[in-house]
Amino acid sequence: MALTTGRQRITDVTALCARFAAEQATDGLLHVFLPHATAGLALIETGAGSDADLAAHLDQWLPRDDRWRHRHGAPGHGADHVLPAIISPSLTLGVDAGRLVLGTWQSVVVVDANLDNPDRRLRLSFLAG
Repeated sequence: MALTTGRQRITDVTALCARFAAEQATDGLLHVFLPHATAGLALIETGAGSDADLAAHLDQWLPRDDRWRHRHGAPGHGADHVLPAIISPSLTLGVDAGRLVLGTWQSVVVVDANLDNPDRRLRLSFLAG
């Protein structure tokens, strides 16, 4: 499924995942995979400041400066290639009768600080159980 995040750092994809799970209409596991070397997926509360906190702290955790050996693209782009080691590019979520099993405040988000590649593709697969 095509996903374009543009210049956003945190993009909520919960609705996309929920629609895919609903199409299965059964119990199982939803696997969400982001096949990109510079982005990850997370479960986080959105809308109450946690998503903004995460975005703000990405630069502290992975500074965009010249310390990185991987140096093509925008300044600090090497940090983008380290991000998936900290924020995994995949998640597996429970599905109960076609409904995602998430905590009350949990959302599935793409975490992406890479300004060089605004186009992302999200892969969803389902294992019935």
